[in-house]
Amino acid sequence: MIMPKSKYKFNPESLSFDKVTLGAREVLLRLLAFFVGSLLVAGVYYLVFAILFDSPKEKTLLREIEQLTLQYELIQRDMGNLEKVIVQLQETDDNLYRTIFEAEPIPVTLRQGGVGGVNRYKELEGFSNSNIVIETTKKLDKLRKQIYIQSKSFDDLIVLAMKKEEMLVSIPAILPISNKDLTRTASGFGNRVHPIYKIIKFHTGMDFTAPTGTEIYATGNGRITTVSSSKRGLGNHIIIEHGYGYSTVYAHLNGFKVRQGQNVKRGDVIGYVGNTGLSIAPHLHYEVKLNGINVDPVNYYFNDLSPEEYERMIEIASKTGQSFD
Repeated sequence: MIMPKSKYKFNPESLSFDKVTLGAREVLLRLLAFFVGSLLVAGVYYLVFAILFDSPKEKTLLREIEQLTLQYELIQRDMGNLEKVIVQLQETDDNLYRTIFEAEPIPVTLRQGGVGGVNRYKELEGFSNSNIVIETTKKLDKLRKQIYIQSKSFDDLIVLAMKKEEMLVSIPAILPISNKDLTRTASGFGNRVHPIYKIIKFHTGMDFTAPTGTEIYATGNGRITTVSSSKRGLGNHIIIEHGYGYSTVYAHLNGFKVRQGQNVKRGDVIGYVGNTGLSIAPHLHYEVKLNGINVDPVNYYFNDLSPEEYERMIEIASKTGQSFD
């Protein structure tokens, strides 16, 4: 066994070397210094290792961050595809649906408007991936608003469609009497020779010749506002208010099958052809009014006539120089 070497110190008084003996305090101080030095060295080693190498937990966290970043990128890609779909819906909504229902397009400023809140994304700042998180959240908020606005637009379109359906069945759209081969078309809309006064007078409707008692049909859904018996002018006549600015007049009737205030549907029999009032022969005088102004009834038979029949009716009506009333 090798014994530790003893230390000696020169004594100038005795001119000899005295053996150095350490006290308990000096031993303790030396041990403490050695321990502190060891801690410092260990700390330096730990810092160097921590800087140059990742711990297993840090490696796991880094992998999770990479996965989350990838997920955010995939979400952004999916939101980009969803945004394209929403844009297509918006364009179809504005350029097709709203055009059909005669509604104004939704303003671009409303569709593309931002989301309120000055510091809305402040809580997402200060992280290593704050940019992608904030950008994704902004896109999500924008898509959420666009979807909400489009959903409200579709709700409006449903209401418009219901009103449009009601309007389509209310607008005059059929012939007021059965007119096979258009042979009963007698006189059209416009300037005609009056059969009694023999002067050029504006004819405000169309005349259809038919035997007395021939059924007359309501040309659109509506409410009977007038059922009048008279020996002058229009004679016995009926007026139907269809709504949406439209009304129709059926004159020179022999009899009625409706009463004032009654609701009727397109195709209902409302009366019978006659020769009452200022008329020279049994016929039906039929008028269409839009916002109180007489319009040419020939343009309101689109449910009954093919394009060829429509052209033929215009030709027949225009060639007749004299009206029947």
